[in-house]
Amino acid sequence: MEHAAWLWIPVTIWAALAQTLRNAAQRHLTGELGTLGATLVRFLYGLPFAVAWMVAVQAWRGEPLPVPPAIFYVWITAGAVAQIAATAFLLRVMQERNFALGVAYSKTELIQIAIFGLIVLGDRVSAATAVAIACGTAGVLLLSPADKQHPVRALVTGWATRSAAIGLASGACFAVSVVGYRGATLSLGGSSFLLAAAVSLAIAQLIQTVLLGGWLSWRNPPVVRATVRLWRPSLFAGFMGAAASVGWFTAFAIEPAAHVRTLALIELLFSYVVSRKIFREKLRTLELSGLALLTVGLIVVALGR
Repeated sequence: MEHAAWLWIPVTIWAALAQTLRNAAQRHLTGELGTLGATLVRFLYGLPFAVAWMVAVQAWRGEPLPVPPAIFYVWITAGAVAQIAATAFLLRVMQERNFALGVAYSKTELIQIAIFGLIVLGDRVSAATAVAIACGTAGVLLLSPADKQHPVRALVTGWATRSAAIGLASGACFAVSVVGYRGATLSLGGSSFLLAAAVSLAIAQLIQTVLLGGWLSWRNPPVVRATVRLWRPSLFAGFMGAAASVGWFTAFAIEPAAHVRTLALIELLFSYVVSRKIFREKLRTLELSGLALLTVGLIVVALGR
């Protein structure tokens, strides 16, 4: 797959920005549809845009659509199912008494992506990338610690709890999802990275729409009907979700997943800077330390790989 080596950086930043807008739209819908209903919107209404993007890329590139090998369907199905499972685990951990601890452990996603990517795809992690991942993970944990007074102690002493196990499972599933999507795009080696990413995205969204839509149709039909009734706001959420996914899949087709997901933490940096600017709240020492570590991680992964 031909590509400019640096292209993954602006593509990842775009994906993070689009994801921020998608999250805002989904939060608006969650009150009426519930979390799973709002998640279905992301796939159901994003699917037409994903297909349109695939058609547009194919026409622009003038390439024939690839015939995916059997391994492609293994990768893409694993990624799609793991992403749904990761969301389910995250929702479950939020119902736990110590949900903050579980969420904190779910943020080990970066480390797990690096490990899975190395074992499954052979994506090697340089010393610089390892430093970036460590700084990024530590920064995120400090920005939203499980225990604001004793953040490190809470993580060390809480690792054997039920909440921590569910959080780790969520992070693991997110990692499997990311690695699965990168494996899928790489398996379409005869196509350009743009077309490989577009085809992978369209098929992944189709799988997720069928699986989650089918499950909700069986277990909670009123939610599915509500997603149809709220089609106007759902269209925006779907569009921004597809726009973010276009960025993620394209970046995964170019660069190892650990690099992409580490740089993607810029979304958190943006949100903190903007919120503090708007509300003029003072940052505590813990948060300042988290922002500093996060910034170091972003700089290292972008420039020092």
